[in-house]
Amino acid sequence: MTGQHVDAPEQKPFAEWVGRQSESCDVVSERLVLSYKAIFEPHLAPAAPDRAPLGIHWCLSPAIAGMDQLGADGHPAKNLALPPVPLPRRMWAGGELQVLDAFHIGDNVRRVSTIRDITHKQGRSGDLWFVVVGHDYHTDRGLALTERQDIVYREAASSDSGPRPPSDPAKAKPIVIRPANEVWSLVPSTTLLFRYSALTFNGHRIHYDLPYATEAEGYDGLVVHGPLQATVLLNLATVQGNAIPSVFRYRGVAAAIAGHELTFRAGIDGQRLWTQGAGGAVHMEAEIERGEVQ
Repeated sequence: MTGQHVDAPEQKPFAEWVGRQSESCDVVSERLVLSYKAIFEPHLAPAAPDRAPLGIHWCLSPAIAGMDQLGADGHPAKNLALPPVPLPRRMWAGGELQVLDAFHIGDNVRRVSTIRDITHKQGRSGDLWFVVVGHDYHTDRGLALTERQDIVYREAASSDSGPRPPSDPAKAKPIVIRPANEVWSLVPSTTLLFRYSALTFNGHRIHYDLPYATEAEGYDGLVVHGPLQATVLLNLATVQGNAIPSVFRYRGVAAAIAGHELTFRAGIDGQRLWTQGAGGAVHMEAEIERGEVQ
C-alpha cells in the first residue's frame, strides 16, 4: 500500500547457526558405569545387570579441548558446536528427555546434535541469551533417547561491591514444603562435585574453584551441577513409578550450593518432582509422563 511504512522483519540473532548439526561417538564402558555408580549410589533406580544407570548419557561425548583452548571459566573458549554468544557466563538452564530405550553396557552411542533456536532477551538481571540444542542418541538398536538442552548465557558478575561472604541457606525465608510421596536426601560434598566434573569432563570452575565461584561469578559457594540434580530426580521418578518415565522435563530455579543438604521430592500426584534446600528454597523442578520404555 503506497505511503504506509512497513517495519522490516526482526532479524534472528545467529540465524545461520540454527539447524547446524554435529556428531560425536562414545562407548558406555564398564568402567564408566562403575564410576557412575560410585558417585550416585544409593540414589539410582534398580537396573538389569547389562543395563546402564539412568542419566549416564550426560557423561557421554563431552566437549574436549586442550588446556590452551579454555576460557577463563574453564569451558572451551571456542566450542565450534555452539554459537559465539557475546556473554561470558554459561549455565545449564533445563531441558527435556524422551526415553525410548535403556542404554546397555558396551553400547556404541552416536550422538547427533542440532542447534534448534537462539534468542536474546532482557531479564531482571540484565542481558540473557538462550541457546536450545537437540541431541539424538543412537545405538545399534536404533534411537535410544532424544534430549532438548536449554543453555543460558548471562552477563559477567558485577565487581562493584567486591566478593561477598557465603550466605546460610538454612536462614533463608521458609517456603511451604509441598506434600511428597517419596523423599531422598543428599549432602553434595565438594568431593562429589569434583568426581562428577571429572566423569563428565566438565571444567566449569563454579563446581570446584571456590574463589572463582564466589568472587568472579558471585555465587554463595560451589554450585551443584544441573544434570547431577536432574539425574537424581530422574531416578527417583523411576523408583516411585516402578518404570522409567517416557518423558522427563526439568528446569533450574535457583543455584544449589555444595555442603548444604538437598532433598529430592516426588509429589503425590506422581508427575511432579523437585529439589529443595534446607531453608525450603526450590532449586530444580521436573515433571514426567509415563509410557513404555524397553
